[in-house]
Amino acid sequence: MHKGFLRTAAVLGALAVTLGAFGAHGLKTMVPPETVSTFETGVRYQFYHTFALLAIAILFEKFPHRNIRYAGVCFITGIVLFSGSLYALTLLQATNTVGLRGIGAITPIGGVFFIAGWIFLFLGLGNKKA
Repeated sequence: MHKGFLRTAAVLGALAVTLGAFGAHGLKTMVPPETVSTFETGVRYQFYHTFALLAIAILFEKFPHRNIRYAGVCFITGIVLFSGSLYALTLLQATNTVGLRGIGAITPIGGVFFIAGWIFLFLGLGNKKA
């Protein structure tokens, strides 16, 4: 399982760098500054939790508890929902698309997955075996 988390973290890390570069250079000409800030928040949280996923992959070998695995799944889900929804909101703003603004309601759900991931990590470190 840890190898899957390592690979996923590698892909999410590369994607975060790519999106961060786009946000720093190309996006500023397409949307207002507050939208760039929203996009940058998505990239920042994607990076934080990509690094957390790397730690999960390494820790899972020493602490192979199901809660460690749940933490990794929560971090991945949080990235997709939290960061993904912020990227989608930015895309909607850049294309002047109307009618899908409710997608912002997904962002806090992603945040709950991030929190759950950290709680699962804490719980998983309490036991060496699952």
